Amino acid sequence: MVRYDLGDVFSGTWSKGVHYSGVLEEWFGQRWWSTRPVLLFLTTLFVFLPLASFRRVDSLRYSSALSVVLAIVFVVITAGVAIVKFIDGSIEMPHLMPQFTGQQSFWKLFTTIPILVTAYICHHNVHPIENELKDPSHMNAIVKTSLLLCSSVYIATSLFGVLLFGDKVQDDVLANFDGDLGVPYGSFLNDVVRVSYGIHLILVFPIVFFSLRLNLDGLLFPHAIPLSFDNKRFCFVTTILLAFVFVGANYVPSIWDAFQFTGATTAISVGYIFPAAIALRDTRGVATKKDKMLSLFIILLAVSCSTVALSSDLYSIYNNETTLDEDPLLS
Repeated sequence: MVRYDLGDVFSGTWSKGVHYSGVLEEWFGQRWWSTRPVLLFLTTLFVFLPLASFRRVDSLRYSSALSVVLAIVFVVITAGVAIVKFIDGSIEMPHLMPQFTGQQSFWKLFTTIPILVTAYICHHNVHPIENELKDPSHMNAIVKTSLLLCSSVYIATSLFGVLLFGDKVQDDVLANFDGDLGVPYGSFLNDVVRVSYGIHLILVFPIVFFSLRLNLDGLLFPHAIPLSFDNKRFCFVTTILLAFVFVGANYVPSIWDAFQFTGATTAISVGYIFPAAIALRDTRGVATKKDKMLSLFIILLAVSCSTVALSSDLYSIYNNETTLDEDPLLS
């Protein structure tokens, strides 16, 4: 998903029949090396592969810190432009509540839940980071700080993105930064926003990949020596995973389809269903009746939301295909 979004930022994307130019496309025009497959291949070979070669998560601390800084840069610029335009009165009042045009639009609202859940799934990084801390007791503070920082960035991005672009805001707000912002140095700010966020995505990938590789290795080779001590196995798992992610980034039709389906299944399971199921099982006998009731409620709520989200996603895809079949001009 990180790679797919990276391709959108630098190579451009299509949304509702409209093409939104990527950074490289605007700078150099259409070139063979600026297409999504070539760009992702070069990025994989010269950026992702070296960063994925680190065998300790501690080695990624500086790249992770820089990725956070770049995310904040994105928020600060978006907020600054929105505030400037709000002060000079060039921003129209956006709709504060969703507009429902029918039953379909109401159920489509539930498709946002998997995306929100996916944004907060960091469970797989907890144990690798905790294992390398000098004082593991700091892990609780690290998790709370991370969630607070992420929530602040998400809320600020949503608030100022809607304020700045109003009803024209896209599912991926980065797509809106390809036109005139209506402020001095607007084109320069557009490029800074997209380039900084693109680099942010590049630097985020290794920390996610680290946990993915570690967990997959534990699943495939449960009785082997630690992965970091086996060069052949390390190279094999790394290569296979990078190749798989590369193919997925090129052939998944839409990043939002991927977010919605994985969020409604994998993310909800990892974030809510599995932890609640562990609490219900309570092998150590420490869970109270209140804990078990809450866990049961979480499971029921998660399954219900997942079912509604998946149904809405499938209906939306089917409805779009039907529309394309009925109107050849849209296909």
